[in-house]
Amino acid sequence: MNSKKRTDLLKDWLSKIMKVDFSISLASSDASFRRYFRLQTYKESFIVMDAPPHNESIEAFLKIGNMIKASDVNVPDIFEYDKSLGFILMQDFGNDTYLGVLNDKNQQHLYTDAIDSLIKMQKFIKKDLCQNYTQKILFDEMVLFIEWYLKKYKKYNLSRKQEEELTTYFAKISEKVSNQERFFVHRDYHSRNLMCQESNNPGILDFQDAIAGPLTYDLVSLLKDAYIEWDEEVILDHSIRYWEKAKTNKLITNLEFSNFYKDFECMGIQRHLKVLGIFARLSIRDKKNQYLKDIPLVEKYLMDATERYRDFHHLRNFLDKVIK
Repeated sequence: MNSKKRTDLLKDWLSKIMKVDFSISLASSDASFRRYFRLQTYKESFIVMDAPPHNESIEAFLKIGNMIKASDVNVPDIFEYDKSLGFILMQDFGNDTYLGVLNDKNQQHLYTDAIDSLIKMQKFIKKDLCQNYTQKILFDEMVLFIEWYLKKYKKYNLSRKQEEELTTYFAKISEKVSNQERFFVHRDYHSRNLMCQESNNPGILDFQDAIAGPLTYDLVSLLKDAYIEWDEEVILDHSIRYWEKAKTNKLITNLEFSNFYKDFECMGIQRHLKVLGIFARLSIRDKKNQYLKDIPLVEKYLMDATERYRDFHHLRNFLDKVIK
């Protein structure tokens, strides 16, 4: 079904629910097949998710949303939904994403709020309620880097030996990351999915892909964000603050900060490789070229992390040939 027919179907569904006149306009779309509309009445506004059932299921969004809300973290209230149609009518958190408002003056406050919410989710959401972020999934995500970033985006001709060496590195990284303590992982905990709110900040979106996985994953997403860059001092400061709170809440027991930060960097390498593959795929396969402008920052993160630790120098030597 094309987007116009989906929109007509959505308007028909809403006309049966709403008791007053309304207008709708496109609010945003994301890297998946989902679209979001803003519904406006004469006195209030709502957000409507359109997730075509043959491409996306709203089941996970509803389930994960309830789990997060039970941990006293701010996710949108759900007012109506239809699983067969793939529509959800929900609370509108407004237009102020973290990405839109973050600056040197407010970053301390906003990231403190985001870290506090992250700690709550990790502490109170039972990890056995989510699918496991297995070593295979972690490995397969990095293979996207080979298939989409190297071969299709960079048009780099890998020799068989190079490809075997890369997959060996990826296997070691996925093993290292899998050895971290496992907790609830939002999976896209970054500035585009965090909304500034007057109370219980931030409002959190796009959590439907949550999974049980490595402790540092969401912290990497937050502090090594593909869409906004901070000096290393800022990243270190917030990493230390997170580490201290995680220890206080007994998420971390005997892990010294230097070892924790190495885990954080290793997790970052996995995520940066994955994101480069995904951004390349979004452009080449899905014609969503807006993500290309974010590739250089992710490349920078990857190069910095692989330079810092001896364990990753072999990978860095290869990256020097392809990232310039």
